[in-house]
Amino acid sequence: MSLAIELSAVVVTVRDNEAVVLCLTLPKGETEAFALPSGPFLPQNHRTFDLALRAFVREQTGFAIGYVEQLYSFGDDGRQGIAASAPADNPEVDRVVSVGYLALTPEAGSQARFDAAWQPFHRFFPWEDWRLGENPALDALRPALLHWSETAETTSERALRLRRVATLFPEDFDNWNEERVLDRYELLYNVGLAGEAHRHDGAAGAPFSGDPMTSDHRRILATGLSRLRGKLKYRPVIFELMPERFTLLELQKSLEALSGLRLHKQNFRRGLERTGFVRPLGVMREDTGGRPAELYTYDQEQFRFAPSLGLSLPRA
Repeated sequence: MSLAIELSAVVVTVRDNEAVVLCLTLPKGETEAFALPSGPFLPQNHRTFDLALRAFVREQTGFAIGYVEQLYSFGDDGRQGIAASAPADNPEVDRVVSVGYLALTPEAGSQARFDAAWQPFHRFFPWEDWRLGENPALDALRPALLHWSETAETTSERALRLRRVATLFPEDFDNWNEERVLDRYELLYNVGLAGEAHRHDGAAGAPFSGDPMTSDHRRILATGLSRLRGKLKYRPVIFELMPERFTLLELQKSLEALSGLRLHKQNFRRGLERTGFVRPLGVMREDTGGRPAELYTYDQEQFRFAPSLGLSLPRA
């Protein structure tokens, strides 16, 4: 069996108080499909995976990425890559193994390539956004999930399905675990509610199940969002996404966009003050649409050797 290695990048930033991911738009028959920037790893051209990733993201999107970390390897049987090494283009390759990466950048400028654009996370995972206190997509999906549970062949299987649905899609928001993005997507895929589950039978996914992506890129994207949401709590990665100067409200809105949660303003600021991550600049921003707000900056030098600290996310 011959293998080809593909690298896929989940490039994230916050734009206009929305968490967005860099996507390519690929022609697919009469429709278009979204894809993550991806490319083959060619050892003769690049010494490391990281260098290869940065090179093809710049080539495909015209965008240079900043912070990068490896996510996971995806190599299920039957997986199709979108790079030049994909089995569809190279019959000598039996399987494509994709190494996923999470990349963060504070820059959300326009891309040089016309088919590269920032897309909001909730376009692909609409049930993950709880900032308004309610979620129509989740309300639409839950009856289908309960129907799937009730159609189990045995009582024990029915109980197991009901427990799985109640754990991942609880009716009580206090029990919602924002980090389990991948688990929720895989449940929707297994039930047949995600569009990718019907790639071979021509059927559509359920309404409100989000836009599908080519190959298994939505699974890679869900892995990236899960990793990022968890990492916010134990590493100051949020500042990889912030400009050099920002207001505390901008910092809170960015955290809310990434976590999908609405945060308690006073508790958030008290927790932030205890960390000492930011320091005031003594400069006021006037263009806030309300009262002037003081500008802050991340005290990077102070925490250069203490990266295990993160921010608490106190829910409103």
